[in-house]
Amino acid sequence: MKTVNHWIGGKTVEGASGNYGPVTDPATGEVTTRVALASPDEVDAAVAAAKDAYATWGTSSLSARTAILFRYRALLDAHRDEIAALITAEHGKVHSDALGEVARGLEIVELACGITTQLKGELSTQVSSRVDVSAIRQSLGVVAGITPFNFPAMVPMWMFPLAIACGNTFVLKPSEKDPSAAILLAELAAEAGLPDGVLNVLHGDKVAVDGLLNHPDVAAVSFVGSTPIARYIHATASANGKRVQALGGAKNHMLVLPDADLDAAADAAVSAAYGSAGERCMAISAVVAVGSIGDELVAKIKERAEKIKIGPGNDPSSEMGPLITAAHRDKVASYVTGAAAQGAEVVLDGTGFTVEGFENGHWIGLSLLDHVSTDSDAYKDEIFGPVLCVLRAETYEEGVALMNASPFGNGTAIFTRDGGAARRFQLEIEAGMVGVNVPIPVPVGYHSFGGWKDSLFGDHHIYGNDGVHFYTRGKVVTTRWPDPADAPAGVDLGFPRNH
Repeated sequence: MKTVNHWIGGKTVEGASGNYGPVTDPATGEVTTRVALASPDEVDAAVAAAKDAYATWGTSSLSARTAILFRYRALLDAHRDEIAALITAEHGKVHSDALGEVARGLEIVELACGITTQLKGELSTQVSSRVDVSAIRQSLGVVAGITPFNFPAMVPMWMFPLAIACGNTFVLKPSEKDPSAAILLAELAAEAGLPDGVLNVLHGDKVAVDGLLNHPDVAAVSFVGSTPIARYIHATASANGKRVQALGGAKNHMLVLPDADLDAAADAAVSAAYGSAGERCMAISAVVAVGSIGDELVAKIKERAEKIKIGPGNDPSSEMGPLITAAHRDKVASYVTGAAAQGAEVVLDGTGFTVEGFENGHWIGLSLLDHVSTDSDAYKDEIFGPVLCVLRAETYEEGVALMNASPFGNGTAIFTRDGGAARRFQLEIEAGMVGVNVPIPVPVGYHSFGGWKDSLFGDHHIYGNDGVHFYTRGKVVTTRWPDPADAPAGVDLGFPRNH
């Protein structure tokens, strides 16, 4: 059986704890790999390697860093099929979806390649007699990233390329459910010329996470995952004096107004709800139909959902793959089986779905629930699977109030032909990312990604300008140089003169 080990100090390091976790092929249910789970000593070793590397990397030139990142970008592009194949084998998503994940990660690598303009400082001259003030940004030191199973390549690439471009060194703790893509990312970085210890990959469970959160040499922690864990990450790391960005869960809504193109809205709802088998924090999991359009919209969504081909991710004809684990599949199914008792109409029930020849895979079909109430479990919880809830509202105001009452505020969308309504929506809705006739409003790399309320803990969003600011800290320098023509001024105990 294949073993995935750590990557520390520029080389593979075999696990020394004696603890291993299983990695399963979701399409077959077969355990194909084991992954080493780090001990506290191994956490210390990874952080020590990053700290040693920072002594030189932190003072390296911008041109040296970006030259490596340009080579890295080329290698990632050349190996994108290989990275995607690892994602499919361990996560289960279809190959085209995995390729899209790699492409979105590459956007941030490209942003990091242009970091020179992002790190320019500011200068004010002659703020007082012969006094200049400059503002610069400097790296933090050793930073860590803790990433989820649903995007094992993209989310790490949302973090470490910017961090190392800013002059930091990085310890990545990827999900132990699908760890292989992270190792390939690190190997390609080394091939691009990244010095040993600048990027380290440490596998593990809560032992590794707590080790990083409590380590005195880790200056900042980035996290993407569920809201309860994000809250814990933020509280623990902050208590230890670390800078934290912790992105949590979501319950993303799509408001459909009566004037919307219902065919376009139905297409968008199916793509956004069921893509990646619903295992993404930007999935649309709740559609709010306004006015009399609800029945027609639900019929159109049902018609499209029934045509989605579900199968193994490496089958080119598959449009949706299995869920990551059997336990997660069963949890997702429980929301559908319990929906009718909580007042919902089960329009589509995917809980009995299986794939011939792959009966032991973690399969679930597409589910569609109508007339869902806001106090039902299917609405309140982040299901993280292919389950779409439809709620009804009589007016725009009622729909927005319903959405704003959610504790989550990650992403949202409105479908309408009315520009005034769309403008009002983008100002009134309480969410960090808004789409207008765009169902999954994930920002491009040079803007920042992040939500509001229980979807984000910390002050900075991820990547874009916020990412650069998170991985650097500001310093202001005030300078006065004597004019060579002046005689020594002598001692002056008075308040400094500004004029």
